[in-house]
Amino acid sequence: MTTDHLAGDPPPEEATGASADAAPAAAPEPDGAGAPAPAEASAPGLGDGPEAQPGESTTADSQQPAAGAAAPEQPSPESPAPGAAGAGSPDAATSTTPPADPEQAAPGTGAPASGGAAAGVEPSGGAAAQDTSGADASGGSPGAAGAGSGGGRSAAAEALAAAVRAVESGERSAASFFNEPRPAPARPQPAAAPPREPARAAAPVPPPARPAAAGVAGVREVLAAGGAPETLAVSVAETLGERAAEALREDPWQLLAVPGVRPDQADGFARALLGPDCEPGDERRSQALTGWLLERAALEGHTALESSALRAALAKVSVPDPDEALRAAIAGGGVLVFQDALESFPGAQPPAPAASATSDDEEDAEQPVRVLLGLDRYALAEESLADGFARLISTFADVHKPAPDWGAAATAAPSPSAAELIRTAAAHGLVAHSGGEAARAEPAALVAAARSMGLRVCAAAHSEDGRRRLATEVGADAAVTVAGLLSGGEGPGRDEEGTLALDLLAVLDAPQLDVETAAMLVESLPDGARLVLSGDPGVLWSAGPGRVFADLLAARRCPQVVSRTPDPGPIGELVSGIGIGELNQVEAPGKEVVIVPARDAGEAVHRTVQLVADSVPRAIGVPSEQTQVITPGHGGAAGTRTLNAALKERLNPGPGRFAGFDPGDRVAYTPAPGRALPGTVVSADAEGLRLDCAGAPVVVPREQVGDLVRHGWALTAHQAAGMRWPAAVVVLPGDAAAGLTRAWVYTAFSRGERHLSVVHGVEAALPRAVAEIPFKDRTTRLRSLLQGQIPPTTG
Repeated sequence: MTTDHLAGDPPPEEATGASADAAPAAAPEPDGAGAPAPAEASAPGLGDGPEAQPGESTTADSQQPAAGAAAPEQPSPESPAPGAAGAGSPDAATSTTPPADPEQAAPGTGAPASGGAAAGVEPSGGAAAQDTSGADASGGSPGAAGAGSGGGRSAAAEALAAAVRAVESGERSAASFFNEPRPAPARPQPAAAPPREPARAAAPVPPPARPAAAGVAGVREVLAAGGAPETLAVSVAETLGERAAEALREDPWQLLAVPGVRPDQADGFARALLGPDCEPGDERRSQALTGWLLERAALEGHTALESSALRAALAKVSVPDPDEALRAAIAGGGVLVFQDALESFPGAQPPAPAASATSDDEEDAEQPVRVLLGLDRYALAEESLADGFARLISTFADVHKPAPDWGAAATAAPSPSAAELIRTAAAHGLVAHSGGEAARAEPAALVAAARSMGLRVCAAAHSEDGRRRLATEVGADAAVTVAGLLSGGEGPGRDEEGTLALDLLAVLDAPQLDVETAAMLVESLPDGARLVLSGDPGVLWSAGPGRVFADLLAARRCPQVVSRTPDPGPIGELVSGIGIGELNQVEAPGKEVVIVPARDAGEAVHRTVQLVADSVPRAIGVPSEQTQVITPGHGGAAGTRTLNAALKERLNPGPGRFAGFDPGDRVAYTPAPGRALPGTVVSADAEGLRLDCAGAPVVVPREQVGDLVRHGWALTAHQAAGMRWPAAVVVLPGDAAAGLTRAWVYTAFSRGERHLSVVHGVEAALPRAVAEIPFKDRTTRLRSLLQGQIPPTTG
């Protein structure tokens, strides 16, 4: 790429440097697209957060407590209680989003620059966290703390625990402990079919109902007794349920289930309630920390962790006997044990046979495996999804035979790639389709062809912006969002059996599907239905746990159609090169791509405001309200918070009378983890903050504004995934260098339709990330489940 400047702007004093020696500034906070994880909350053994991965799964950074020190060797009176450390303080900064990824709380863009990436490792203050989830989501799920704190251990649980220890010590092979096949999870019974209703415009998910006042009052009393801030009461009641107060008195470490609470804070709370009975080896503590570490890993995109990584993480948070902690967690049922064949995941190579081995020895040799530990909710989701994929493949073969009309539709398709997709979908129940932005026309052509044959069809996008773009090609009645389809607010509704009344569903933006959403979607489809998962494999993975689309492609258990339709123009050429690891110079005669060097974060912020407010509107003709700023993280000197403050001051100055917001402010509203809905503030009253989100009115209750709404002139790449704007300004401050990945760059650079400006301060780190760091990996089981359950595709 060449250095350039927009017409009328003073040229930079010097061209972008290529020096690899430039020292990065303080790293930005992780992108909290997803729920931001505290600095020390990184998942064990994972150097990087998911590509949103993080975290982009997200919770607003503002909600997270300030990063604190790792848990002390043992609880001591000097250690701060949750309140002292700022737990629950809206102003406290978090280390990562999701996640925990640079862009995310880990998401795919990058991992924290230094500390906080590996679970259980004491974070170094200021490590750069990246965009992880794409939407501020609240991390943690009820029951994470205290997982597995059940009664006596069963014989099966003891055997599983013994398996972990024996395999790690080399005493026995893991395969020897798993010679009986695990039963497939039972398919959940379908919900009662809601009344059918015509498709309607999508509306944002309403904020969740708040817990009863009586329950919150009891929680406040317990929090006060333990020295924790009473402002946590609502979150505790939401997380732990109706008996939250009693649960905390019985097990103070269940406070860890609340998003943003760190181990040292939970220890301080437990000391205040339990007094001398509070010990670092308390089984309740080890159970809660085990669940907490696995939830942190999920925020970074992992659905399971290798047992050695989890054991090391427990030791880092001062659990005296990690082996016993895992044994108790397994016995209680809160943690499950799995095995994965080593060759079933990327990068693994089968071991070479010994020189003296005979053919009989080779036949009897046990297949090497890795031992994984995970929470039951993600295990069930992955197994349910694998079962669902297998069901669609098998039941389609029993129900359908290609009709002559499909051949005619393929002949009339607008492109060869569209024709290939139509022919493939005609003969298979599950199809994977990959391609860039221009390739979205191909599943749209498939939907149009299926409708012309009288089939019940629907096309689903990740975001409302994606749905609107899709509607121009397939019609408003056939275009929905995934969230709207599952909630029943959009689409055809469900039939008498509780399944979606569809014969064919095409899901665009498939890389944004997390494992739980994907499992619900597949489970909702009737037997014999066709499912086409379509997306760009180069973008960041989902804000939530899993890498569904990538695992499906890697498993090679269904037909794959790769589009041959290139994205047009200089931006398309630039992004296509990034997708194969090349950062090429492109000709941009219309200033479609502009590189603006920035020597430091302060200059990056100044240049960004200048571009959005003046240069892009004047030179490109795109108004500021149609220009989106994208940056790696929420924190740091050029993160979303700093950029949004500067952009508000220039574009919509005001006193911020309502929780920092004024009418006309651009915002990002996060009704659910991983979903960031752009909107505009309309007004505020006693009911809350009133927003306009893509034409749909939303009222965010006053007490939830700090959690669910943040300014939106600047977003992280995970938050921006699945959406496009006429112009995009991508900010790369020096402190973000360590967290960049090819997937992050690909996603951010491809958000602009007509124009892309890059405020470039990372020097050689940008081409290095594109060439050498494809993504931040995630530990998942879906690929091996698919390979073990479905025969290789023959189509």
